[in-house]
Amino acid sequence: MENLLDGIRANNFIILGRAGMDFVPDPPGTKTEDGETFTASLGGSSANIGAGICKFGGKAALVTRVSDDSIGRYCVNQLRHYGVDTQYVTPVGGEYRNSLAVYESRLDDHQTVIYRNGAADFQMDISDIEAVPYADYGVLITAGTVFAAEPSRTATFHAFDLAQKAGLPIIFDVDYRPYSWPSPQVAEEVLSRAAAQCDMIVGNDEEFGFMAGDVDKGRAKARELADTTAAIVIYKMGEKGAITFCEGKEIRTGIYPTKALKPTGAGDSFMAGLMASLAAGMDLKTAILRGSACAAITVSKPGCAPAMPDGPTLEAFLADHPGPTTV
Repeated sequence: MENLLDGIRANNFIILGRAGMDFVPDPPGTKTEDGETFTASLGGSSANIGAGICKFGGKAALVTRVSDDSIGRYCVNQLRHYGVDTQYVTPVGGEYRNSLAVYESRLDDHQTVIYRNGAADFQMDISDIEAVPYADYGVLITAGTVFAAEPSRTATFHAFDLAQKAGLPIIFDVDYRPYSWPSPQVAEEVLSRAAAQCDMIVGNDEEFGFMAGDVDKGRAKARELADTTAAIVIYKMGEKGAITFCEGKEIRTGIYPTKALKPTGAGDSFMAGLMASLAAGMDLKTAILRGSACAAITVSKPGCAPAMPDGPTLEAFLADHPGPTTV
């Protein structure tokens, strides 16, 4: 536990996973098929987490592959705009392309379309992983999509080995996206293997249920991981809040109700706010609640990375909000 918290307090994160482009029709409420004007912004879970951490004043470097074209360069420029270190972001040529998400700023009949054919980030390989001086960082963070295909899967497990040898704790956002995987059976086996190697695991009830083989067994799976291999396991339940398993205890936290504009970006913002708050020395329950507040802020605004709060925005929200729900 202390090794994990000490690593986070270093406030210098190495993050594995994709950077992509988001397209959102304007103005908010517009259906994609009716759109005439679209706004582009940085997307991809790992990139968003890095951007969110940097908005709070932390340091983050991303390890990934991007397409060797204008879209890949756009993603790199956006990462730099938010302060994310891009020295381990490598272009790949050929027919590989950056991921593209087209989603709407609306809740009713919300549509998200993801383009992941020939995804450039899945081409991250062992050479990318071995270029990283892990001892220079405090923590390794990854989202589960990196395990969905080769060579990224093998490369990420190799990164786990190198990080552990360097004494870095590993934080895993399960982030199960069925469309990225060859089959549910492969995903269940690989994600369970990854989770067993991590110091902190963050996922929702469906994701833990998926790893357990039954959604009704998800909470028991989260508790089992906390009792055996992980120091902290956060089991998110949407509007019902979260249960955090840590050192034999259960910490229950609510959410900050808000008028949501869209359902996307909450998980990435939660992780960034959680990391920033723990890095600042706050206790675990406070950090989880602040992560939940970040999620509420992000779903109430257009975009993902652009909607994530910085420190003053979060403090203003907390000062004006009546507080989280009780659980």
